[in-house]
Amino acid sequence: MGNWVDEAVGRALEKADEYFMGIHEVQRTADALVRRLREMRIDFAIAGALALQVHGVSRMTEDVDVLITREGLERFKELWLGRGYVELRPGGKPIRDTETKVKIDFLITGDFPGDGRPKPIAFPDPRAAAVEGERYAVVVLPRFVELKLASGMTAPDRPRDLDDVIRIIRARGLGRDFQDELDPYVRAKYLELWAVAQTPADEY
Repeated sequence: MGNWVDEAVGRALEKADEYFMGIHEVQRTADALVRRLREMRIDFAIAGALALQVHGVSRMTEDVDVLITREGLERFKELWLGRGYVELRPGGKPIRDTETKVKIDFLITGDFPGDGRPKPIAFPDPRAAAVEGERYAVVVLPRFVELKLASGMTAPDRPRDLDDVIRIIRARGLGRDFQDELDPYVRAKYLELWAVAQTPADEY
């Protein structure tokens, strides 16, 4: 039993090292996807934990989240399905990289975060919500925080989204006035989490 546990822990630590070095399967999947989207001139912005890392907070993830228009996704699928990517379900949004086995979740412009129900905040057009990072374009910080807040506010099974906002506030030193860059729908929740973020992390 001890050997099995030691081996499992060793593998997990190795994967964590790869992730924080930027050479994990998730990053390799994102790199290949981004290269193909750029070659096709499809607008996109990386979201999820990979964008979170660009915005100053490190958290491991097992998949790649990409903001894209519905037209952009359709164009990508027409060319690449069966050539290194497969759908998780016929006609669905998620696909899988057949080489790395990593899932890619597409966030579609106009759809709604969290519970998926209509609300004042929807996934934006990547052309208006992307900022270039060192490795790829990611969702710009105000829109990223808005989406995290709207998701956590409406989906009880996604408390991590709200925790991510707390960690961003701490990492970036965001002030109360950052609320002015957010949609009114999420400002009260931002201020609530901002107050929580003023407690040192080791006391939280």
